[in-house]
Amino acid sequence: MRLTRADLDGYRGRTLPDLVGTPTRLLFVGFNPGLRSVAVRAHFGGGSNRFYPALHAAGITDHRIDASAGFGPEDLRHLQERGIGITSLVGGATARADQLSGAELVAGAAALAARVAADPPAVVAILGITAYRSAFERPHAVLGPQADLLAGVPVRVVPNPSGLNRHASLADLAAAYREAAAAAGIEPFPPIG
Repeated sequence: MRLTRADLDGYRGRTLPDLVGTPTRLLFVGFNPGLRSVAVRAHFGGGSNRFYPALHAAGITDHRIDASAGFGPEDLRHLQERGIGITSLVGGATARADQLSGAELVAGAAALAARVAADPPAVVAILGITAYRSAFERPHAVLGPQADLLAGVPVRVVPNPSGLNRHASLADLAAAYREAAAAAGIEPFPPIG
């Protein structure tokens, strides 16, 4: 799907529904949806994001999902059957996560806590230490399991899969996501070649 910058700007502030499993065992939480993700109606629908390659490398999915043109029904079903959920701290789409204010992130954390309390997964995985530190006002937090629960649910902070995050390799992402999946009771597929 080809979209111009003007096309994408028309999606600014729009939202994307949560993807939830049946039941959700591992809830991944991003900053907020990107403009392209909202346009194609699929979380992490941008071309440079490493979320789905990392899920596959981690053994969470049995194939690499390509959401760049939206979810195929079989991919959506596979995520849901695996107990994978995806949501965002802030609902409104922006071109970049750094366009969000601290107040928006803090409000998003409170809204996330309410969603988690209403339908608790086994584990919540926040995608990015910067988002976690800002949204949950934990300036010294580090990656990994957190001492604080979210509505009674264990929280892990894992690396952000954005193509802009050069601190974490695909192998780093896969290892962290695999640990989160194991903590949520998701049996991994065998490692890829």
